[in-house]
Amino acid sequence: MTTPPAPLKADFTFTGRIERTAAAAARAEAHGADGVLVNEMRHDAFLQLALAAGATRRADLVSGVAIAFARNPMTVATAAYDVQRLSGGRLTVGLGSQVKPHITHRYGMPWSRPAARMKEFAGALRAIWHSWQTGERLRLRGEFYTHTLMTPMFDPGPLPSGPPRIWLAGVGPKMTAVAGEVADGLICHALTSADYLRQVTLPTVHQARAASERAGLPFEVAGNALVATGRTEEEYAAALTATRERIAFYASTPAYRPVLDLHGWGGLHDELHRLSVRGRWAEMGRLVDDDVLDAFAVHGEPQAAGRAVRDRFAGLCTRVTVSLSHDADDSLALDVLAGIRDRRAASAADQARR
Repeated sequence: MTTPPAPLKADFTFTGRIERTAAAAARAEAHGADGVLVNEMRHDAFLQLALAAGATRRADLVSGVAIAFARNPMTVATAAYDVQRLSGGRLTVGLGSQVKPHITHRYGMPWSRPAARMKEFAGALRAIWHSWQTGERLRLRGEFYTHTLMTPMFDPGPLPSGPPRIWLAGVGPKMTAVAGEVADGLICHALTSADYLRQVTLPTVHQARAASERAGLPFEVAGNALVATGRTEEEYAAALTATRERIAFYASTPAYRPVLDLHGWGGLHDELHRLSVRGRWAEMGRLVDDDVLDAFAVHGEPQAAGRAVRDRFAGLCTRVTVSLSHDADDSLALDVLAGIRDRRAASAADQARR
């Protein structure tokens, strides 16, 4: 007899103003969300998570993602350790690389060999946390980062829960392999498909994991479902338009072309990239036809969309979050999560009857 797969966890992603973080996290937990993720777009991820930690008691807290290369390992280690302490051990540090123009021109930080740099970044975090947990001397000299000084005044000491988990965001094979090799989980990009997960992402992760020192340790795959939904025809139509535009924005980025190539849509990337370079953003969404929309997004009324998310990601991911348009009401996301949980409960009941 084989052990049935664990139920798909359903997470809530918060994208609103920082002053609403605590209330939104508490509401998500009260509605049964397994985790609360925060994005780092307009607000610092760790400040948001500190607020969420004080407003919740059970839910996992995840930076989905914090921009690693905008910081250095010591600053991330310190902020994450504080949130881990405040939350009683519920933090997962989700890290992303961002793309070169943002790192070099928005953050003014160096960029080189992102996969190798991210691998060393994760190792540096673990080395710093190990020093704090054990009192052992910090001795990290790498290609990109050096951390060799930790005096007692700056050592926060051990945490009863231990250090946070680390997830890495990845799309391409190099970063995905790094996640499998050194992290505790992979955060999938919103521009993905079930076919790409099944044929490219998961084999890459499994191969890297099997050959690494962390083989056999738990590993999560966090899906990110683009969802277009609404409670009225007007809301739904606006959500569909916004989702097509979001797909077009992602698909115009060269780093994500392999996902399109798998489906035979490389020409769409070329056209979208050409328009993006010319700043013709309004035209791009109209190039995303129904086939492309259906491959990369789920749409329908909220709970039906949640059930469709469950069908798409169950067996491929261990957990999933829903990604709505940035101006969508939080309650819509909670209704989609309810649809995921309904299907999850039905699946558990089916298993119990077998």
